[in-house]
Amino acid sequence: MKRLLNRANKRVSFSNAATLLIVVALFGQLLGFFRNRLVSTNFTVVNPGSTDAFFAAFLIPDFFFLTIAAGALGVAFVPVLADQLRRGDEKGLWEITNSLLSLLTIVMLIVGVIIFVFAGPLLSHVVAPSLSPQQLHDATLIMRIIALNPLLFTLSGILTSVQQTFGRFFFYAIAPLFYNLSIIVSVYLFKDNLGIVGLGVGAFIGATLQLLVAILGLWGLKFRYKPRINFKSIGLKQVLHQLPARSIDLGIDSINSIVETNRAKMLGDGPVSYYHYANTLQNVPVMLFGTAIATAAFPRLADKLSQNRPDLFHADFFKVLRIMIWIAMPVSVLSYFTRGYMARLLYGGAARDVAQIFGYLSLAIFCRIIYTMLSRYFYAQKDTKTPLFVSLFAIGLNIILVIQLAKPSAYGMTGLAMAQSIVAFVEVVLLGTIMLARDPDLFNRAFWSACAKILSVTGFTVVTAFTMVSLLPLGLSDKGFVTLGLKLFTILAVTMSVHIGMSALFGLEESKLVLKKLRQLIWRPVRILE
Repeated sequence: MKRLLNRANKRVSFSNAATLLIVVALFGQLLGFFRNRLVSTNFTVVNPGSTDAFFAAFLIPDFFFLTIAAGALGVAFVPVLADQLRRGDEKGLWEITNSLLSLLTIVMLIVGVIIFVFAGPLLSHVVAPSLSPQQLHDATLIMRIIALNPLLFTLSGILTSVQQTFGRFFFYAIAPLFYNLSIIVSVYLFKDNLGIVGLGVGAFIGATLQLLVAILGLWGLKFRYKPRINFKSIGLKQVLHQLPARSIDLGIDSINSIVETNRAKMLGDGPVSYYHYANTLQNVPVMLFGTAIATAAFPRLADKLSQNRPDLFHADFFKVLRIMIWIAMPVSVLSYFTRGYMARLLYGGAARDVAQIFGYLSLAIFCRIIYTMLSRYFYAQKDTKTPLFVSLFAIGLNIILVIQLAKPSAYGMTGLAMAQSIVAFVEVVLLGTIMLARDPDLFNRAFWSACAKILSVTGFTVVTAFTMVSLLPLGLSDKGFVTLGLKLFTILAVTMSVHIGMSALFGLEESKLVLKKLRQLIWRPVRILE
């Protein structure tokens, strides 16, 4: 067991860390799809309003977690820990960790009490005033069950951020899997007795399991928790100094989600769930190719700045950004052309509405992937204010667009997705413009040349995707994993093969890396043990 844990926690390179996070994130998203399909087929199709209540119940706990704690995790916490580790001050590193754990435990316990006591009024007056009495009852009960989830997620986030600083990604990657697994199991255990409320029980158990796995990842780091808060610690002061900007950024984003849910519920029973399912589909490529890669790169970027090597920081940043642009292009194209196949495969009876919304999120997918890396450029330099100001403007714009576009007399449900895509594009343009204003030579000729080639290759990708969808159309009678899965896989495989092949012809380095990995996988000799 000890040998297995030591191997799992072994420090890995950026490429291996990114691969690990992508593979585990893919598995996690597959679990998420399976979870949502179970929820959709067992609850949404039968009673759309029941899952509206379920998704609404999570918005306030998520708001408090994102506003108070999430800003301290990763982007505000990791760079400070990286500085301590670079100086060899492990004592200071553990002191900061203990102080943050103790401080946020107290704060999030108070938050848990507030959520439990005021769950009903928050739902009926803020999140979704249009909930029916039964929906409000279920949503209130679920919110009270998960009142401590923000605390559990906060503790997990701090512990896995420490592991990232040491270059350990295994337990960080697998911990969230237990959350989805718990909700999946809860569908089978509780659907006939607790109904939709049983999913809340599963969510609480899953958050607890996620924390236990995160604790397991501390094996070998010689960490000992001491319940004390050292407000004189310079490192803690640095984290707390950066925390407000990042927290406000995420908190306002959460407020934006509450506004979207509020507007969606005004459209009747179902739109809250359909929009949530479409957002889940959108989050898959963003998590796989945006968050996973950016997370793997972030400690390395922070480390380069800790070494006072901005030249190496820029080189690593643009290498990763090019890879993400090269991946995001075909992913967005395929998301648009295969939206109907994916929605029917994953959500059954809710597929038509989900596909309609998801189609308008294709642009948002590309922009969200790129944004994850652009924001890390600022966070690695301990600048949390610039992304905050950009987000404030973008979210304000989104609220205005949602109110205007999501009216029943305008675009209804699809107006929510249209607003999100417009805002995602604006965020990327604003961040990129600020980066150029600060350093006009930041994006060199080689970078723009590569982007032009990627755009040209994407033209062939679009034609291929359109052709494959025409050859393998989605029929009214197409149902089941075999029929839908085979068509979807064929479209994806052929389109991506063309994208990689054309990229190689255009001389793009990213395709060479992919082809090299494939050759190694195919031709690597297999050792036979005698």
